[in-house]
Amino acid sequence: MGPTFRDKLTEKVKKFNRKHKRLKLFGMAFAMLALTVYDIGIHFGHNIKRYTCLASVLFFFVASSSFTYPEAFTLNVSFVSEDDSEDLETETLYTADTLEETASESDAVLAEVKEIDPEIMVTPDAVSSEYEEATDEQISYEELDLDNVEEFEVVEEPTVTDDYKFDPNDWRLILVNKQHPIPEDYEFPMGSINSTMCCDERVIAPLKSMLKAASDDGIGLVICSPYRDSERQEGLFARKINYYMDAGLSYMDAYNLSSQAVTVPGSSEHQMGLAFDIVCGGHYELDDAFGDTAAGKWLADNSYKYGFVVRYLKGKENITSIEYEPWHFRYVGIEAATIMHDENLCLEEFWDNYMYE
Repeated sequence: MGPTFRDKLTEKVKKFNRKHKRLKLFGMAFAMLALTVYDIGIHFGHNIKRYTCLASVLFFFVASSSFTYPEAFTLNVSFVSEDDSEDLETETLYTADTLEETASESDAVLAEVKEIDPEIMVTPDAVSSEYEEATDEQISYEELDLDNVEEFEVVEEPTVTDDYKFDPNDWRLILVNKQHPIPEDYEFPMGSINSTMCCDERVIAPLKSMLKAASDDGIGLVICSPYRDSERQEGLFARKINYYMDAGLSYMDAYNLSSQAVTVPGSSEHQMGLAFDIVCGGHYELDDAFGDTAAGKWLADNSYKYGFVVRYLKGKENITSIEYEPWHFRYVGIEAATIMHDENLCLEEFWDNYMYE
């Protein structure tokens, strides 16, 4: 086996240094540089396939990225706090102006993209319930004949024994949400609260009993949005979508935001006649603040005695997919309402704990 490149180079440098002693450092530096270049070349030579594949992957990644995300395209949309709204500037998205040269060379027609209104988008929760505020007919306890309420057994301290079994087919406990729409064959007896408002006939007695009890405690409750037919629910949902689209959102983004504030048609408890929005004479707005009123607190503490629960609880938004609604009450029956109140459960959690085997 003959001398290696390293051996040959070393011998030549030694000869050079003996002949040119004053250039000894130069000779050593040259030798180190030559050996470094040689070692790098050997390394790449032994791994040529690996580096070729890596270079190909990087090339296609950069190429595909450059076509997918043009430099001119920017999407700078965010939800910011109300305190920062004064500093928020409206961003124009991917318009014909930004691509004037490209558009002139193409037959494609750019879709018109609206500017997003920051005054609307900075606080979407501030308008989460405007669709219902003062839009549905309302009736206060004073307008109902509460002196002749149908006999209803009021349970001051309801209890549920350990061996009590809940029936998944119980009409009071039917689970309705985005994942569980109202069954197509679902029917219920329609009853009249007054001449203009209806609900499930089986709920009227406990509802009026609750209103009367609140009145006796000095709380004047007001009912709005009881039963809604599918056409009414579809109208409310479409109106909320249009509201967000007018603010500049796409249809899908507007749909997702709307579904957090307005129940998707076909999955609303109002369509079953089991849900009621309840406010009070001093607070007609359907917002979080109702939960802090005397009426809101009375209902949260006492509604379960009549079979009602706050359907969309605070802190359960990730389970119900609906924002906190202290005004929205659902009838589930005294037994279930007692457990849900005592254990702070939403209906989805109640089903998980007591209905599924």
